[in-house]
Amino acid sequence: MSTTYIATGWDRPFAFARRVVSFLEGHCEAFQERRKSARLRTTLSGLSDSELTDIGISRGEIEYVASNRAMDPRSAVCPP
Repeated sequence: MSTTYIATGWDRPFAFARRVVSFLEGHCEAFQERRKSARLRTTLSGLSDSELTDIGISRGEIEYVASNRAMDPRSAVCPP
């Protein structure tokens, strides 16, 4: 069946549609990540300094933590 589509040119609209869907999925995922980062930044900014200290970050690290959610800044080990 795929040779029929290729021979008649029917595969072109489908290939274009796949590219469009892939493009939109990528942008949708990026948009969702930005919203998650903004929500985290807002939540952390609303905490007091003592609450931030309890979870192991300072107020100056909020932007870093929100931008690099995949990385845990507490996992960085300083050599003795």
